[in-house]
Amino acid sequence: MGGKAPHTEPGGTAPVALTKAAPNRPDATPSPPDATPGEPKAPHPEAPHVEAPRAEDQARHLNSPLLLTMLLLLVLLMQGPIRGLLAAPVMQSWMTVFVAVVVQALPFLVLGVMLSAAIAVFVPASFFARALPKRPALAVPVAGAAGAVLPGCECASVPVAGALVRRGVAPGAALAFLLSAPAINPIVLTATAVAFPNNPEMVLARFVASLFVACAMGWLWLRLGRTDWLRPPARASYDGQSKGAAFWGSVRHDVMHAGGFLVVGAMAAATLKAVVPEEWLRAAAGNPFVSVLALAVLAVLLSICSEADAFVAASLSQFSLTSRLAFLVVGPMIDLKLFAMQAGTFGRGFALRFAPATFVLAVLVSVLTGAVLL
Repeated sequence: MGGKAPHTEPGGTAPVALTKAAPNRPDATPSPPDATPGEPKAPHPEAPHVEAPRAEDQARHLNSPLLLTMLLLLVLLMQGPIRGLLAAPVMQSWMTVFVAVVVQALPFLVLGVMLSAAIAVFVPASFFARALPKRPALAVPVAGAAGAVLPGCECASVPVAGALVRRGVAPGAALAFLLSAPAINPIVLTATAVAFPNNPEMVLARFVASLFVACAMGWLWLRLGRTDWLRPPARASYDGQSKGAAFWGSVRHDVMHAGGFLVVGAMAAATLKAVVPEEWLRAAAGNPFVSVLALAVLAVLLSICSEADAFVAASLSQFSLTSRLAFLVVGPMIDLKLFAMQAGTFGRGFALRFAPATFVLAVLVSVLTGAVLL
């Protein structure tokens, strides 16, 4: 009958429907069939368990405070050898040059990136179309002459030139501005006049030679430059942000980007300055051709800010005015830190082609200008 309880045979088993756990019950976790009394049961795959700390989590606990503490302890334990190393004359010379290059350049680098950010955020692209001639050949000298209004050094001109390229300015015009701005601006020319009070013609010679080299390199790029040689400067997107947020975001981007290459260039300049014997300079001063080349190379190695290089050139009184002019023309256009910044902004392929050509042309123009004006 339908109301009778299920029948169970003696010694038999209950029907499966009554003894088997329902599959949808979460607490039903049957034991493995091969488990024996006294033997620990293997954990079920669905049983809750505590995971062991992963290697990434352990590594995360080893950074910041712990690593800083370990570094400080290491420095404390090795303070004797470190003091002896820093007391060496070579290291003192290295530290002096490194700190001097960074301290001289950093304020103008900040000025440059702020101007670059202002151009990128606040200046409409149509402004450059109106300000520069439409023909690139005519835009080059206009951009070169515009470098006279920016009171900064080569560290400031690189990010500004990058902003001009991003805004659609012809690369030849932007490169003319990059080379002329650190060499013919009012601060540099005033410093040159103060450093050479008995040779006022040095100011005119520096202005003429630097502007000519800048325009010639711009025209040379228009003639021989290729698009794939110049990598467009990267720029983070600030769409949807206010102009203030976009401005400071651009400043942070350029300071971190260009500042790193500035430090690398300063380290290289300090290393080379510390190992080059001073006797080589005195020997080179006696030969007019070697003296020009020697000071041009020295300008590349020292990487002095263009606002201060005139006083260094004036102190090298054993060299001729023409060779010192080469020092003043080459330095603001190509040195170690500037090469590193150009490579970081426009690409290494561009810097490897542009820097040697600029160096050769600057030396030749300096010699010709010196022969006429000095």
